[in-house]
Amino acid sequence: MARGAPIHHPWGMGKDVESTEFTRADRQRFRQKIRRCLDVFAQMLSESRFESERPMAGLEIELNLVDDAGDPSMRNAEVLAAISDPAFQTELGQFNIEINLPPQRLKPNGLAAFEDLVRASLNEAEAKASKVNSHIVMVGILPTLRRAHISVDTLSANPRYKLLNEQVFAARGEDLEINIGGPERLVTQADSIAPESACTSVQYHLQVAPEDFAKFWNASQAISSIQLAMGANAPYLFGKQLWAETRIALFEQATDTRPDELKAQGVRPRVWFGDRWITSIFDLFEENVQYYSALLPLTDDEDPAEVLARGDTPELHELRLHNGTIYRWNRPIYDVVHGRPHLRVENRVLPAGPSVVDTMANGALYFGLVRALADQDRPLWTQMSFSAAFDNFHAAARNGIDARVYWPGVGEVPAAELVLRRLLPMAHDGLDAWGVAPADRDRLLGVIEQRCITGRNGATWQVDVVRGLEANTSVNREQALREMTRRYAKFMHSNEPVHTWPVS
Repeated sequence: MARGAPIHHPWGMGKDVESTEFTRADRQRFRQKIRRCLDVFAQMLSESRFESERPMAGLEIELNLVDDAGDPSMRNAEVLAAISDPAFQTELGQFNIEINLPPQRLKPNGLAAFEDLVRASLNEAEAKASKVNSHIVMVGILPTLRRAHISVDTLSANPRYKLLNEQVFAARGEDLEINIGGPERLVTQADSIAPESACTSVQYHLQVAPEDFAKFWNASQAISSIQLAMGANAPYLFGKQLWAETRIALFEQATDTRPDELKAQGVRPRVWFGDRWITSIFDLFEENVQYYSALLPLTDDEDPAEVLARGDTPELHELRLHNGTIYRWNRPIYDVVHGRPHLRVENRVLPAGPSVVDTMANGALYFGLVRALADQDRPLWTQMSFSAAFDNFHAAARNGIDARVYWPGVGEVPAAELVLRRLLPMAHDGLDAWGVAPADRDRLLGVIEQRCITGRNGATWQVDVVRGLEANTSVNREQALREMTRRYAKFMHSNEPVHTWPVS
């Protein structure tokens, strides 16, 4: 079977594939090949054959398209043609696109370089998208999405998405149920993976040495709840106010290949926080092979053992393809650039937006905190159960900046108080360790500080505006969400941080 070409960006994760049907022989061949890849990967780890002297950071942002009214614009093919920039790629839904930024070293001006690149790229893309009656919005879930916007007919044309949809539902054998609580409740059915397209995220990538990977992954898991509390930006889905970061619940449910019987048996979900701290990146890839069936069993001609034996770098196609269909909130990445292999943590926790400066402030908090925690003599994860990290994660997704979380040495505490008193100074030290310029460090962490002080992030702003419109005008919920989305888009493009946005 032919394997599609990778997307243009060197750190891009997507692969195009040809539409195909899989046989039992395909699956058996894939299983044998992925086990061979795992053996070769173990050998590479033992020999430390990885690029790590000049660690790089990466950034991907998923975006929504709206029309002049603020409703979803199903025109990503036209928009991408108008933008005509390989940094912009298609995404799952016809109202989604994604931008992949070139990797940067964090010191001294890496965060500023990312910010400048995103702002310039978005400004140019917005100008071109507007010529095909579309506008770009960075938000965790587009507030004006209605049930009618989400179906198999609204998936992008890329055969990869059609194939993934077929394989998820072949594994599941029945329709999906979406059941999310909160201030209101949403219960609905889905006969495709299209609800996943509602979830638009930011992914931060951090290249690390093999011997340091476990520390950075464990640190990323430990602070995922803090990231969500500070950065929640998806309180609405299909007109209902649900979790502060509804994207977490929706993504977990919309890609679930397990019928109820397999859930009851403890089979792992496809979207997975994890169940333990790790000691090596190998733990995660071994879990992939042991516990997850292949959704896309496409085998490549490469013999990884032969490639390694002759001194070259194997692509490990099957290992990477399989890993791309297991949606850990912090995902391990093996990649090869210019013939040199490297390892990355892909942090997938946060929603897109609200503004570019908010996105970079979230990045500063992440990069700073993980470095500070990884550098500690006594690791945080030796003082904290994994179940506490898991509980924190979902509490923060539900309650956002008002969440209470458990933290070693403190106990249960409001997330905003924990960030102000303990974690911001740690993030400050971590950014210093990366060599980030003090002015960027202080400016971006100052945005997080002001969110804590004001109690305002993307989710609270959205809810406050909608409540105000419903209370003070004669509009219904649908009209209020549309007006809020128009205001959101205007303020987003001003690039002022969300804690400064007016609510009336």
